[in-house]
Amino acid sequence: MSPVEAALLLLGAGVVAGVVGSSGGVSSLVSYPALLGVGIPPLPANIANLVAGVAIAPGTALSSRLELADARSVLIRLLPVSVAGTVLGAGLLLVTPPGVFARVVPFLVLAGSMVLIVQPALLKLRGRADVEDGSASPTVLLIGAVSVYGGYFGAGSGVMLLAVLLLLVDSRVPPANAIKNLLLGAISLAAGAVFIAIRPVPWSAVLPLAAGLLVGSSIGPIIVRHLPPSLVRWIAASFGLMLAAYLWLRPG
Repeated sequence: MSPVEAALLLLGAGVVAGVVGSSGGVSSLVSYPALLGVGIPPLPANIANLVAGVAIAPGTALSSRLELADARSVLIRLLPVSVAGTVLGAGLLLVTPPGVFARVVPFLVLAGSMVLIVQPALLKLRGRADVEDGSASPTVLLIGAVSVYGGYFGAGSGVMLLAVLLLLVDSRVPPANAIKNLLLGAISLAAGAVFIAIRPVPWSAVLPLAAGLLVGSSIGPIIVRHLPPSLVRWIAASFGLMLAAYLWLRPG
């Protein structure tokens, strides 16, 4: 595959991944295999995927202004937590042996997917479905934990974030998805800063993938706004289950 063909493939994959990820799905289910498909080894592909993911935040912020109108206090509390957790996760990636958490990751993605499926029942058990301010300790701890994972590997972190937000912050899918997209952008930015400072980054792959993600992520929130919330949850959960299976079954 020529460099031009690889760039075009990553551009197209980025658009699809951006739409999928910003509308509640798992962007890495598209972008990560595309990076591997153009010949980038797993660790550099993971780094490229995280660095390119910075482009998700601007696109989703522009398209989600309506959903984010009341989310300022939540973002003020959760964005620093996400950044701190991400830096820790990126540091773990750089100092631990490759694949040290390989068998744990599929179960984390699976857990997030199952929470999405049963979220309405869990809300009934809690006896609430209103908006919280994001300051409760369980919310902060879980967002921090997911951010550590996001900095370490990233794939599937959107599903986990959406599950936590729907259960503990905002039970409405469009606002929770919009907050999730901005937190993912913060995770990518923090992880990208760590990797750029310490590791070589395959910019020839990052730039076309990021361009595609920017375009695709501006479309996803508009789609979510017009879909039934239950459908969005099931789509996100389905992508999460597929990613969990892929991560469990892949060689090595």
